[in-house]
Amino acid sequence: MAEIVYLNGALIPRPQAKVAAFDHGFLYGCGLFETMRAYNGQIFLLDRHVKRLRQSAEWLGMSEALAGINLAQACLDTLKANKLKEARLRLTVAGGEAGPFPGREQSAATVLVAASAYTPLPDTAYAKGYKALISSFRRDSQSLLSRLKSTSYLLSLLAKREAESAGMDEALLLNERGNIAEGSISNVFFVRQGELVTPPVASGILPGITREAVLELAAGSKIRAIEADLRVSDISGFDEAFLTNSVLEIMPLVAIRDSAGKMVNIGSGKPGEITKQLMRAFRQMVARETG
Repeated sequence: MAEIVYLNGALIPRPQAKVAAFDHGFLYGCGLFETMRAYNGQIFLLDRHVKRLRQSAEWLGMSEALAGINLAQACLDTLKANKLKEARLRLTVAGGEAGPFPGREQSAATVLVAASAYTPLPDTAYAKGYKALISSFRRDSQSLLSRLKSTSYLLSLLAKREAESAGMDEALLLNERGNIAEGSISNVFFVRQGELVTPPVASGILPGITREAVLELAAGSKIRAIEADLRVSDISGFDEAFLTNSVLEIMPLVAIRDSAGKMVNIGSGKPGEITKQLMRAFRQMVARETG
């Protein structure tokens, strides 16, 4: 069966899905997206993803173009149409076709939802953990765009390619002040003397949905968590680290290659106990939410 996508109110086969050549999402990167996981036919934390997208749309002046569109239902309908239980979904909202140059005029937004079967990484991948490098690319903590999950994704794409070219799993980006911000497709957490430490939103990061869930789980597990500015020189003093995003969930981070090319193990170079505790808690949360 051909993959079914939702496009502007209709569920259609993927080959029939066409977006206008002069859509502002295509021409100028004026768009937003959310990536989600479905478990047992239920989309995990769907309401939070839709809320974040709508808040971002308000900042971009796209709220009126999305008025009356039930984004959550569009995602659920797409999942159901594809008869998927375990899936990866992407909700994309673009500026729509308007004038020849971005301006104040409003047009109907382009809304696209795609769902595909997803097989999680094996347990052995989580037992091994990821390795990351310090990217040559930088986040801008002063830019609002750093806090939006926008289709202007070139910086993250280039950083991820840089990591893959070096044989690494992920890239960590610093901001313009030299502080650790986030991964190319993830948020990052460190553990030091039993305390969870993660860069603040003000460092120029995307406030991730899984990041938010981890902070809640830490509070429920009596693990002290703080947001603090972190430097590359701090890495050797951490006992554990992990990455978060909606598809990976919680992935242990076991080593980081610094800007000079030196590989630095985090703690023992293996997933730590607090990381594993939070991984278990997260999967229990998934089970509660999705049955």
